[in-house]
Amino acid sequence: MEMLRFATAGSVDDGKSTLIGRLLYDTKTIFKDQMEAVERASEQMGLESTNLALLTDGLRAEREQGITIDVAYRYFATPRRKFIIADTPGHIQYTRNMITGASTADLAIILIDARHGVVEQSKRHAFLASLLGIPHIVVCINKMDLVDFDQDAYDAVAAEFRAFATRLDIHDLSFIPVSALLGDNVVDRSTNMDWYEGSSLLHHLENVHIASDRNMIDARLPVQYVLRPQSAEYPDYRGYAGQIVGGVLKPGDEVVVLPSGFESTIKSIDTYDGPLAEAYPPMSVAVQLTDDIDVSRGDMICRTQNRPSISQDIDAMVCWLDDAGSLRPRQKLAIKHTTRSARALVSDIQYRLNINTLHRDLGVDELKLNEIGRVKLRTTKPLFFDEYKRNRETGSFILIDEDTGNTVAAGMILDRNL
Repeated sequence: MEMLRFATAGSVDDGKSTLIGRLLYDTKTIFKDQMEAVERASEQMGLESTNLALLTDGLRAEREQGITIDVAYRYFATPRRKFIIADTPGHIQYTRNMITGASTADLAIILIDARHGVVEQSKRHAFLASLLGIPHIVVCINKMDLVDFDQDAYDAVAAEFRAFATRLDIHDLSFIPVSALLGDNVVDRSTNMDWYEGSSLLHHLENVHIASDRNMIDARLPVQYVLRPQSAEYPDYRGYAGQIVGGVLKPGDEVVVLPSGFESTIKSIDTYDGPLAEAYPPMSVAVQLTDDIDVSRGDMICRTQNRPSISQDIDAMVCWLDDAGSLRPRQKLAIKHTTRSARALVSDIQYRLNINTLHRDLGVDELKLNEIGRVKLRTTKPLFFDEYKRNRETGSFILIDEDTGNTVAAGMILDRNL
């Protein structure tokens, strides 16, 4: 069964957690003890009805303050699809949490309060979703019950967001009027909005086409582990295991191993369940080659005529995640890219991006917590990468503080000609 990962984002009190709670409740994917715990918590808070937002706001601080702080992951399934939900925070001080939760999403749901329209935080999260390359954006115009389910109110908000979205790199944009509190257009079509001719949110999530979102052109297999069973059943087996992050590989394909540049032919593609006739993202496989080549973790297998960029100089957009320090020129950090690790020197900070105005702040000498900027890095050994817009897996990396072992930044590799 196909899986869809989606993230929710939007301004504070736009109803993200309530929407997810409603989605889980109406699809009957909540355990009885979970519901009882939420009902007890609602009573303790003095609420007359059950607060479905508590299904995702799991931290005590979140419940006490009525806000989402950390990313809450929830899982549910329908007969058509499996889903992983990342309920991300709306506050600006939790931008790093939003980026973490949305980084692997196939789709982003941006909630907007129908009474307030497109506010600064709505724009910021739309920009971040665009920056992260999330292929599908659904704008849920929420709290329609508080504007008497008025079509003009919906149309005004949709038009305002659509005008802003023309400045962003968004390929698939949809709008749905909802009331998360009452359930209108969440799982079932609303009878209060006969003027809306589109589908409910769940129907959209079940049917949005995601199969073509992955890069099926550029074959990429970062080697994670070399399998040598040394058993009587497999005396000479040598397989290169990893997750395919781009393209299609088949037995008989001519491939090249980077960085050595040695070429060979795929002998077989194996899995726990047996050999495959072809493999594609996001399959985890073991590839055997016809030639005995020295291959190790961090190497990459790709097609001979379709190779990634190979360089020690990286241009990237970086989001700084660490509250204990800042990113500065000449700083040395560890870098983790696919399965390859190296050390990196910050050569230059070209500009800081103002994510509220989309303006570039030039002449900055550091990036602080939650700030995003374009930087140049020099690595101790070459990386094998594609630009992030072409392949999110081979175009992304993390930076690590070698003293603490903490992940301090997430980066997206850019086309250096831009």
